[in-house]
Amino acid sequence: MSNRKIAWIGAAIAAVPAALLGGAALAQSSLAMLDTLDRGGWELRYRDGTTPRNICVRSGREFIQLRHSESGCNRFVVEDGDSEVTVQYTCRGNGYGRTHIRKEGSKLVQIDSQGIVDGRPFQFSAEARHTGSCR
Repeated sequence: MSNRKIAWIGAAIAAVPAALLGGAALAQSSLAMLDTLDRGGWELRYRDGTTPRNICVRSGREFIQLRHSESGCNRFVVEDGDSEVTVQYTCRGNGYGRTHIRKEGSKLVQIDSQGIVDGRPFQFSAEARHTGSCR
């Protein structure tokens, strides 16, 4: 292998950490759209007819991990827009998920999520509406 080719490969390998650090910065995105949602009680209505669920929203980030309630999961922000966010997350020892949230208003969002929890796959689509204060 020529010295020139070795130098090129070395430069390419050296660029990988820089590219990964750029991705890490993206992973720390603000998810500001979620901050614009009304705080309080929300009702989740699943598209498959599953019984509706009520949750208390303090930051909007509660919508990201609806099937993984534990804290300490690692998150990677895939999309951080004004009206849509997509987050992938991994919960060590309990699976992972990918959630897409689309804001239709400060009191209405559409949620699509899929992943693995307790060793089993899950997938759901739901609509969440603000219902007032937390109960």
